[in-house]
Amino acid sequence: MRRRRFLGVGAAVIGAGAVGAFAVPPAARLLAEARPGRLLTSEVPLPEPFRVPLPVPPVLAPVRSDATTDHYEIVQRVAGLEILPGLRTEAWTYGGTFPGPTMVARAGREVVVRHRNELPVPSVVHLHGGHTPADSDGYPVDLLLPAGSSADHAAHAMAGMAGMAGMAGTSGTGTVGRTVVGERSYTYPGHQRAATLWYHDHRMGFTGPGIWRGLAGFHLIGDEEEDALPLPRGERDLPLMLADRAFASDGSFRYPSVDPGLTVPGVTDDYMNGVLGDVILVNGAPWPRVEVDRAHYRLRLLNASNTRIYRLELDPQPADGGALVQIGGDGGLLETPIRHDAVEIAPAERFDVVVDFSRYPPGTSVRLTNRFGSERTGEVLRFDVTSRPVTDDATVPERLCTLERLDPGAAVTTRTFGFRRSRNDGWTINNRPYEPGRVLAAPALGTTEIWRFFSDVHHPVHLHLDQFQVLSRNGGDPGPYDAGWKDTVDLRPSEGVEVLVRFTDYPGTYMLHCHNLEHEDMAMMADFVVE
Repeated sequence: MRRRRFLGVGAAVIGAGAVGAFAVPPAARLLAEARPGRLLTSEVPLPEPFRVPLPVPPVLAPVRSDATTDHYEIVQRVAGLEILPGLRTEAWTYGGTFPGPTMVARAGREVVVRHRNELPVPSVVHLHGGHTPADSDGYPVDLLLPAGSSADHAAHAMAGMAGMAGMAGTSGTGTVGRTVVGERSYTYPGHQRAATLWYHDHRMGFTGPGIWRGLAGFHLIGDEEEDALPLPRGERDLPLMLADRAFASDGSFRYPSVDPGLTVPGVTDDYMNGVLGDVILVNGAPWPRVEVDRAHYRLRLLNASNTRIYRLELDPQPADGGALVQIGGDGGLLETPIRHDAVEIAPAERFDVVVDFSRYPPGTSVRLTNRFGSERTGEVLRFDVTSRPVTDDATVPERLCTLERLDPGAAVTTRTFGFRRSRNDGWTINNRPYEPGRVLAAPALGTTEIWRFFSDVHHPVHLHLDQFQVLSRNGGDPGPYDAGWKDTVDLRPSEGVEVLVRFTDYPGTYMLHCHNLEHEDMAMMADFVVE
């Protein structure tokens, strides 16, 4: 089939210090694909930037709480939204909004979220960055079927997935397909530190179109350690979900599915390396603007794009640089802040940064730009600095917390995972396309391991269950954006990255995969089982 055809690959050894050889494309193609994806243009006139106010997703209130647990309910449903001014876009939503409502949780308190599926398709919910039991992790064939559907619907959904390379059957553990109809409860015990997480659709073969159409929202965890710091709070703590999209002539989301009915997964040949949109949305609004005081602001940056990588800078920069002060990453607070002039953020990564807008004169318009974009995709958001008199007691301490550092000497084994494109099997890990139930690794509960990732082209690699710490890139030091605990690491072309991970608390089947959603949907995933 057309969606399975891939360009031929050459042979090379990748990454300094690599322990294995993986076939990779020729150098010219690597250079051409250093930043992945192909631009999908909109069929409607695009709005002028910085005309729309920045929306902030609503915080979801629990339907009930007891001594240990907060209970929430979310209805997944189709909603008509005005995303581009004057046009209605049919979105798949959590609770009728895009992004979905923000969950605000506390470390040590259990959260139970009951999802009801009123969409026209099955869904799966994954709490990205969550330390979660396996049955609530969002395994991609643990389908939540639409309310009122039948077992035939499940069979039809799985039959469609079988059209995808490597997904025609199951083997190995047989831990496949905890399918329910209508409603499912996901339990998040809260045994993790404060962090900026997010929840999104994770259905096998259809994560790309699911998130593209709106199935994503913030899940924020707080704790006493973070509360004790004088960081910006309240209206000066802004969650910012970055997502590029393209729009059809009728205002609908445009996406190059090989099957517009979404019964067969995959995208057309031109978009096999990922889909880029020509509209940059922040919290669901195109190129918005927001008024800010001359004060410190915490920006919780989330890249919820399918493929696009951003290099985010403020323009103008403050006179003495270091505008973006990173205080946290995927897994919460860093030990000490890192001052950046720019932040590079791959799909699914999060960076918590503090910006001190008192470094700008009143009336200054400060643009958040994307230096990896061009023309309109080089613009993201505008901050308009007001002259209002303000009180600002927020600061960034030189020490934020004390991080536990995993010991490489305690690792019981080292495993290697090669992320590459196969001539016949699509996007693969260790030369094998994904097959549910086929186990690529079986770490023991409570042990620490070194996992080595190697790439052909660009792959943001995401690990479920536990956060990890980056040990090295190409045998050298970690990169400038690798600090702290992470769950997603940006693996650049022909690169090798080593991470340390300790498997804790929960046995069961979990996932390792590329978070370029078109790669993920075309089989760049693997199961691992914690025993």
